[in-house]
Amino acid sequence: MFTNELLSKSIKTSNWLILAACVILITIPFDVIAQGDLLITPRRIVFEGNKQREEITLANTGQEAATYSVSFVQYHMTEDGSFEVITEPMPGQMFADPYLRFFPRQVTLAPGESQVVRMQLRRLPNMIDGEYRSHIYFRAVPDEKPLGEEDILADSTSIGIRLTPIFGITIPAIVRIGNLSAKINFSDISIKNQEDGTTVMTMTFNREGNQSVFGDLNVDYMAPDGQLFNVGVVRGIAVYTPNTLRRFSMQLNKPEGVNLSEGKFLIKFTSSNEAKPEVFAETEYLIN
Repeated sequence: MFTNELLSKSIKTSNWLILAACVILITIPFDVIAQGDLLITPRRIVFEGNKQREEITLANTGQEAATYSVSFVQYHMTEDGSFEVITEPMPGQMFADPYLRFFPRQVTLAPGESQVVRMQLRRLPNMIDGEYRSHIYFRAVPDEKPLGEEDILADSTSIGIRLTPIFGITIPAIVRIGNLSAKINFSDISIKNQEDGTTVMTMTFNREGNQSVFGDLNVDYMAPDGQLFNVGVVRGIAVYTPNTLRRFSMQLNKPEGVNLSEGKFLIKFTSSNEAKPEVFAETEYLIN
């Protein structure tokens, strides 16, 4: 009776710890994104206009063969930019996975090997104008030991727990139907000097319109004499629908010998298109 009760508690503890490991190691929300020994390109999928097909390349950079399953997961972005797993769309949110198909659903890669996962959009007559979003989940499949190769416990009366960390990467898959647009502006900009000597800038991204935005934030400091210094770049910032705002903070890089106590900051948020970046928002912040 005691053994069965202890075994039941141990199994529940093991399952909870494994689930916790899975949640911690899932990375979200880069043209190449990596986790563990898996590299994925591109970092996000967007179907708009007449685009109906896309290819995702998986590459194994490790020293051992690895298997990955491919599925969909749904996320809601919070105001601080973190993600919560959901099963039902939030008000104003639409999932993309009912209209997307991909193949294969499982990939095994030898060391140094790569493979393409093909994705196709199926436009249906009942789709209303707007942005649809789901996230593609690439999950590492644990390598199970064959029977007879399991670890043998020295004490047969004890109960052992073996945790297997499960790595995963998610990338957004977005479908845009109709003529969509978005506008961004900044508010609540502030500068704070921390006790450790670092300087942190905080701000709020305010989004209007019916599509999400994704881009890079650049901050320059202009001294009173007109000298310009780049003090911060953050790439891959998203504000997803249906969110209308995202609170953001970044540590500024202080140029040597430069005092950031006067002058102004030039803040610019642009698309991640290096060939022809679109300016989403820009502003000046005067230092008091």
